[in-house]
Formats: sequence, structure tokens, C-alpha cells
Amino acid sequence: MELLPQLEMAEIRLDSCKLGDSEIEELFSQTDIPLVATCRVQAAGPLPARSSERSDRGVQGEPSPCPPGVQGDNFGPACGWAEAERKLTLAVQAGARYADLEIEAPAEFSRRFQKLCRECGTSLIRSHHDFEGTPDEKGLQIALARCFRYGADIAKIVTTCHSPEDAARIEALYSIILENVDSLQGRLIAFGMGEEGRSTRTECLRRGAPFTYAALSEDEATAPGQPVAAALAETLYGKLKPFRRKVIRMPASKSFAQRAILAAALSEGTSHLFDYTPCEDSEAALQAARTLGADVQQDGSTLIITGIGPADQDLGLELLNVGESGLLARLSIPVLSAINGAPFALEGYGTLTRRPMNEAASIMAAFGVLISNLDESSGRQIHVPLTVRGRLIPGNAEVNGESGSQLISGLLMALPMCAKDSELHVSNPKSLPYMYITLDVLKHFGIGTRSEMEGDARMLEEEDWSACTGINFKVRGGQHYRAADLGIEADWSAAAAFLAAGAIFGSIEIDGLDMKSIQADIAIIDVLVEAGAIVSQMEDGTVCVRKAPLDAFSFDLNHAPDLFPVVAVLAAFCAGESRLAGLGRLAGKESDRAAAIIEMLRQAGVETYADGDILVVQGESLSSRLLSGRLLKGGAYTSRHDHRMAMALALASLGADGPIDIDDTACVAKSFPEFFEVFQNK
Repeated sequence: MELLPQLEMAEIRLDSCKLGDSEIEELFSQTDIPLVATCRVQAAGPLPARSSERSDRGVQGEPSPCPPGVQGDNFGPACGWAEAERKLTLAVQAGARYADLEIEAPAEFSRRFQKLCRECGTSLIRSHHDFEGTPDEKGLQIALARCFRYGADIAKIVTTCHSPEDAARIEALYSIILENVDSLQGRLIAFGMGEEGRSTRTECLRRGAPFTYAALSEDEATAPGQPVAAALAETLYGKLKPFRRKVIRMPASKSFAQRAILAAALSEGTSHLFDYTPCEDSEAALQAARTLGADVQQDGSTLIITGIGPADQDLGLELLNVGESGLLARLSIPVLSAINGAPFALEGYGTLTRRPMNEAASIMAAFGVLISNLDESSGRQIHVPLTVRGRLIPGNAEVNGESGSQLISGLLMALPMCAKDSELHVSNPKSLPYMYITLDVLKHFGIGTRSEMEGDARMLEEEDWSACTGINFKVRGGQHYRAADLGIEADWSAAAAFLAAGAIFGSIEIDGLDMKSIQADIAIIDVLVEAGAIVSQMEDGTVCVRKAPLDAFSFDLNHAPDLFPVVAVLAAFCAGESRLAGLGRLAGKESDRAAAIIEMLRQAGVETYADGDILVVQGESLSSRLLSGRLLKGGAYTSRHDHRMAMALALASLGADGPIDIDDTACVAKSFPEFFEVFQNK
């Protein structure tokens, strides 16, 4: 029971395929290809002899159809209702992505099956067929309303067209407004059978159908007017180049690297950090380590750092340069306040000098440390360059975590070096995974800290960070950093644009990503699954993402704000209204990312707006954009000197009607200097 490797999705006709129960379970549980489980009860007409033992298939061309599922247009043998329920239930329980249930199904069967689909996460298609003709406008609208009334996630209306007027009435369904249905975008598949209905099978994609139906070859067509997949692909994609990348590697995570470099610099002994790749922020951390007095060498991709160890006396540094790294700045302020013993200046350049530090000043004041602008005439808003005065005082403190995790991570690195114990309570925590990256790195270097989350225990057990209302850290004082050897994880933040590109435009295979990582931006996998992409992992650990019908989604990005630009572009290619929470986290990044994202999407022709802390994006499928001429608009765009915005624009360029010219692409050197070469496969 092997499906063709180029398939993007497929419909399996359980009434016409000779599959036993165990084969149904195997097929729907062991393939990552989205499958539609269908079991017709009422036969519409004679089944061509050549198709009687065939499962119906979807196929992916070059570029892949988007996606043409293949079905028998309901011709063929039929099961009884009891047999249909049994087979469909097996398929849904085994993992069917979609299940197609005729609107005529008995009420009790219908209710049971709706409940089962909700429990199993299967999208329910309720389908209405007319094999004699096409009803009038009112009749079609009644049929459509019935589909949604009886639980449809997707309504499917298929009739027989005898005239262009029949086809026009089918297409007009996409223009109506239904009570209790926000939008038909991505939720209606309506087309006509017969030669007069041939054009409607493509037209439905233009109007927002999540997929249409096609045969692998003319010999396998099972109804008049059914297109062949290769011809449909050519009509749909034309010269659009698919995005296909195999087994590429991502750079080292700068979030891990900077924490590990600073910990190694504070350690007694020599540490080895493996799998390091340079970027501006990580190189700034290495320079900071040298400024502290650590010896830093590099052998290939291995960093060899001999740390300063427990200081017998204060360092007495007067100046530390942190480059353009906001993380390094916020880690260094508490750490130097614990060991330096004298006021010091913190300098940097680029976008860092425009990022506000008032929240850092407020939090550090609770520990006896005062932060002010180096230039006292600069006003009340605190920015780098700045001056830090005062010794870090251990003890109990409560801080507000709404402004992010970076300074809290700095405190978690600094407080263990103080003489006394401390307890740090963080209310309204954001970017929780980054705090746990810090704890993980500290553990490697011999620093132990206990933590306890507050919130809904069940949700927290399932790692739903949105349920966390507070977190308590208990830090033992008098600890010393000890040298360690560890590998630096590959960067999920850098992988996000590649994974999204695979989901929208083709396929991607990335080697070396840790699927058990605590990096915040591993959430891109959850986002892609929510959107409907095909996500899998090979036995060797390679992460694979492939194109599939993409639906609108809602996602809370408060704990992974760096994903916002890429996920916003992804949402533009998902049918319907997507809602992304966490806009408030974006103002203090390399740019005002909330404003930058909205400006970028609107310039590209995407309807979007802010609803409080939520970004609302009205998306369309790639097929709809292609057929309607509503690809994203090319032209001159600004990255605002923000590496994440530049990466998002690179992703957007794959689905634009012309080149997207970015004013500053060099800014990606901050985290991934080779990004454009790798992304463009140069």
C-alpha cells in the first residue's frame, strides 16, 4: 500500500478500494500525506471497469498542484450506512486529515461522526451531490447551508452542469454570505461535473477552495470534465518556481551560544563549545568574554575558552561593548554588577542604540543597581550607551516579566555568584523558553537553580506556556561556574523561514535540528501543523516540511516573538483569517516589528490590522492568489535594518508578482550571515 512519493494529498475511496480493516488503519496511520477518507453510500452511475479496484489519488507536479486531490466523482460501488460508518471511523481514528460524509447520512450516524472528527482533529467535509443537473440559485444555497448546519468544516457542493449557466450558478456560491459562517475562504469546494463544468474545477481554487480534484491520467478520469493532474499543474503554476531544498543545516543558535560563551568566560578551567558558527551577535559575545579576561581560541567549529574563575577581587572594568546584541547587553548588566565592583559604561551600535532599556533600569533598581544614559542630557528614555552603578544585592524580589526574558536571564546568571541566596518571582512572564535555555546552560556549568511555575497545572504539564501566570526562581548564593564541554544547538529561529517556504511553495529537509529543543522558536513546528502543512521527521532526525492545503490559524507568539515576521507572511498564504497574539512584545526589537510587519503586509496587498495585542491577517491560498492575479506585490521594501524582517521579505518574495528589493540585506549577519545564499540556493 505505497502512495506515490510525489503526492501532496489524496482521497481514498473506501467503498471502491478493496482494503481490509488492518490495511485501512495502516494506510491512514503510517503516511504523513493528508488523506481524505470517503465512503459513498449512494452510487451515481456505472463505474468504469478500469477503475474498480483503484484508490483515488492526489498528485504533485513540478510545481505541485495545489493540491489536486483525485477522486471518482462519486461513481462506483456503494456501501450501506453501517459499513460506511465502520470504515470511516477506522480511517479517522487512524489519522485521516479529512473525512467526507454525505449530507444524506442518518442523523444518529452524523452526530456520532461529527463528535469523532472533533475528538480526533479530523476536518469534516459534508458533501452534497446532484448527478442529474444543477439546482437553481435558491436550491444551491439551501444545500450549502445544510452542509454547515450539519457540522461541516468544509462544505462540498458537486452538481452536473449541462450549460454555462449551470457553471455560473455553482461559481456564484462563493459570493454569498451565510449566517454563522464568517467566511467561505478555505471552507467551500464547489464545482460541476461534465464538460460544461470543466472550468469550475479550476475556478473553485481561484475563489478560495482549499483543494480540487484531478486524475493521474486521462485513462483514470472517472467523470466527464475531470482534469488530469499534470495539465492542472501547468494551468495553475505556469512558470512559478517551486521551493525545494534537501538536507541543509542551520547555523548555531545565538541564544545558546551567547549564554554558553558568557558562562564559559566566568568558569574556572577550560570549556569546549562545539558546533559553533559565527554571527555578529555571537562574535560580540566572544569579544565581551575577552574583555572580561577570558582566553578565547577557535579550532574549526569548536570554541576553546579558558575562563576567569572565581574572582579574588573585583574586575574593575570601565567599559564593555556588546555590539548590536540586546541579549548580550541584558545578560552583561547583572553579571558585571555582581563581579565588577565599580561603575561601568555599556556601549553598542546600530539598532541597539534605539532600543529602550527603561524596563531593565526598573528591574535592576530592585537589586540596588542604577542605570542611566551615558549622556545625561539624552532625556528620560534610557538607551545604549548607558552607565551602570552599584553592586548587585542578593535577596527576594518580584519583577514584571512582560518586557521579556533577557534581563531575567542575566539575573539568573548573576545571582548565583552573590554571597547570599536569592528568590526571584516573575509575574506575567513572557518568552519562558528562553529562561529555561538559561537554566539549561547554567546546569552544564555547575550552577543549580530551582524553578516553579504558577498557573493551570494540566496545561503547564502539556507545555502550554500561555497558562503560566508566574514563575518562582530559588537561587543559591556562593556558587562558582565550572568549565564544561557542550554542543551548541542549531538555530530554530533561522530555520523558520525555510520551513515556512517548504510549507507554502514546495518542500524542505533540514538536518541537525533538535526536535526536543527548549528553544522558543521550535514553536514554528506547532504553527505549521496548525496551518495544515505536512511535517515529519526522518529516522536520522532530519526535519521535513512539505506543501499541503493551508488553513487560517490562531497562535500565541508571546513566548516566541522572533517568529512573528515569518509567521505573518505564512498567514498571508493561509485561506481565511489568522490571528497572531503577542504584538506588544515587538516594539523593543531591532525595529518596531509590529509596525514593520503591518507596513510590509499592506504594501504587499494583504489585508491586515492590529486588534489590541493581536495581528489579524486575511489570507488566501497560493492557488487562489495565482489564479486571481493576487500574488504579493513586488517592489522596493525596507527591512528597517532588522534581520528577522529581511528573512520574512525573502519568504514573501517567493510568492510575489515581481522582484522584492530589500534596502538592507546585510543586517542578516546579526544571526545568519549566509542566509540569502542558502535561501536562494546560490
